[in-house]
Amino acid sequence: MKPVNQSKALFRGAFILAIAALITKILSAVYRIPFQNIVGDVGFYIYQQVYPFYGLAMVLATTGFPVVLSKLYAEQRVKSDHEKIRRLFFISFIILQMFGLICFLFLYFGADDIALWMNDEQLSILLRVVSIVFLLFPITSILRGYYQGKGDMVPTALSQVGEQFIRAFTILFLAYTFTKLEYSLYLVGGGAMFGSITGGMVSAIILFTFLWIRKEWKIIAPRRGILIGNFREVGVILKALTFQGLTICISGMLMIFIQMADSLNLYSLLTENGYERDLAKSIKGIFDRGQPLIQLGTIVAASMSLSLVPLITSARIKKDTVFLNDKIQLALRVSIVIGVGASVGLWTIIEPVNIMLFENSAGSSVLGMLSFVILLCSIITTIIAIMQGLGSLLFPAAAVLATFPLKYGLNAIFVPRFGTVGAAYATLITLAMVCLLLFIKFNRMQSNLPRTYRFLVPVLVAAFMMVLFLKGYLALTDRITIPNGTERVMATIQALGGVSSGGFLFLFIIVRGGVFLEKELSLFPFGSKLRLLISRKNRS
Repeated sequence: MKPVNQSKALFRGAFILAIAALITKILSAVYRIPFQNIVGDVGFYIYQQVYPFYGLAMVLATTGFPVVLSKLYAEQRVKSDHEKIRRLFFISFIILQMFGLICFLFLYFGADDIALWMNDEQLSILLRVVSIVFLLFPITSILRGYYQGKGDMVPTALSQVGEQFIRAFTILFLAYTFTKLEYSLYLVGGGAMFGSITGGMVSAIILFTFLWIRKEWKIIAPRRGILIGNFREVGVILKALTFQGLTICISGMLMIFIQMADSLNLYSLLTENGYERDLAKSIKGIFDRGQPLIQLGTIVAASMSLSLVPLITSARIKKDTVFLNDKIQLALRVSIVIGVGASVGLWTIIEPVNIMLFENSAGSSVLGMLSFVILLCSIITTIIAIMQGLGSLLFPAAAVLATFPLKYGLNAIFVPRFGTVGAAYATLITLAMVCLLLFIKFNRMQSNLPRTYRFLVPVLVAAFMMVLFLKGYLALTDRITIPNGTERVMATIQALGGVSSGGFLFLFIIVRGGVFLEKELSLFPFGSKLRLLISRKNRS
């Protein structure tokens, strides 16, 4: 019975972390909308220019390093070697703190040069504020790794949610307060970036609180002379953190590298090609409206697909080929179906969505193009997760790392000719190339995986019917006027009505078309309700 209980604990822990990740991603996407409404497009530009640097620290603290530490700790915990456990965490903390210190020094003292690279010297203050986060991530990584190694995901989950909630609250509170006091938008941005520090501190406090309440500090507390005669272990731990931890971290930085490239050269390319500085800032801020839309669109596909990864890992270990192939195909189908539905649906109703969320329709055509990033990101994220579940870490990390030079170079080609439309082209081409690379490698890894593409027919039919329906819906509702209603009120009604009705139509055709089996639908949220839509011939 023990293996069964361990298996249940594994999936329960994975479920808890998946829920926490879902909540934090929703919070991370949603707060940007009222923030943009408070500070405007120029203020949003200022914030988004520096956000990718915070994103790097966030990924380091939540993905690769805690995962590797949890594995190393679990191995020592089985052996009940308490001294090795203490050395593991002490050595890991020293290594990560040195890494964090290097990142801090590079960003703090290099802030002026980076801001100059961005062609906006006033961003240096924001870069210095966000650099402090790199001093905080090592302790949260260590403590999350400790609890995950025990199989207790609750402290990690609460620390992630608490961090994001306090960060979002700080950002919105300071943005509103500083704007009312008529401070410079760069000071407003600096206040918003301070939220990354308060969030990181709260995360550490939550984790330390669990240590204190449970009296577990003595388990990982270092002792005098702990490293004497044990320098070989330093190399082993350093290798694990470097080759496993960093590769997993890099694999989770897909959109961060895309945003980083835009931060470093999109604004400067606009100004170099004739745009007045304030106008270029506003245009870049409008382009950045796509980030929360993309993030919201990819949440469902990523969460549903990633929830299948523990099953894939377990099947690989047990060498259950049939079950493994079944779950891999299901994960890929989920990512494509939801990616197509979200991308096509958002593209169709992008104008009312833009007005509803950001007050006006500026940049709707560019944002409509960026909606297809959702499809590419959903597929890429799923393939990376599957490859990691199959034990491949280096290739996904290399492919994701390649996004930065690709995007940066393509921006330099397309932006001077097409402006932010060119930046959208660059993003889509970059992600398409990375997706193709990963797909080729994945096919080679899983050469025995049955290839079935018949499900694409009902998916394309569903997308086409949804577009027709939504175009008609928008044409009809455009003729309706609400007494004393503003354009934004009408856009909100159109957007929400379009999302619900268009989404239901797409889902109905997908389920009736037999894209998913009845037993597969039972794995999804509200699966019992979805099963009612299955046609009789597709019922098991």
